[in-house]
Amino acid sequence: MRNAVAAVALAAVALAALLVGCSSGAQSGAPGSSSSGTAPTGTSAPGSSGTPGSSGANPTAPVQPPVSISEEKPVVPPNVTPVAKEKVDTTSLSDTYRDEAYVFGDGRDVEVFGIGGGCKEARAEITGQSADVVQITLVTITKQPPGTMCTQEVRQVPLTVRLDAPLGTRRLVLEAREETG
Repeated sequence: MRNAVAAVALAAVALAALLVGCSSGAQSGAPGSSSSGTAPTGTSAPGSSGTPGSSGANPTAPVQPPVSISEEKPVVPPNVTPVAKEKVDTTSLSDTYRDEAYVFGDGRDVEVFGIGGGCKEARAEITGQSADVVQITLVTITKQPPGTMCTQEVRQVPLTVRLDAPLGTRRLVLEAREETG
């Protein structure tokens, strides 16, 4: 019995070491874990290059995502407004993605959800803005360091983008793209 307990404990330590090796060191959605992506209007998951997003003095910097997921349900603060379902077009997304978006702040900050986990990071990019439509691409980046194994778990990652103007009555089109990094 002692050998079985020791084997389980050793397996747990090995799995933890593997997860730390594939992880960027920060929990997605944790305060202070978002950073600006390569696009100046996007916010990415931990591990991407850039500066931390904030709601500080820079009016163009994205702020931290206000909506979090608890037991697969969003926890929406009172100062955040869900975008009406009929205004969010997710027809090109798989069922793995959430079909919802939220607006907060001055109406220019939009929160959507990408896919991350294991050796996958998430980023959101504004790929188009017009008087009628805002197009956001949810990018999943797979980064598997040589000689490592990655877990296959996926999780919803809250991502924030900052629009040039408030979303207002414009339609929101969400698309997805995968990259390797």
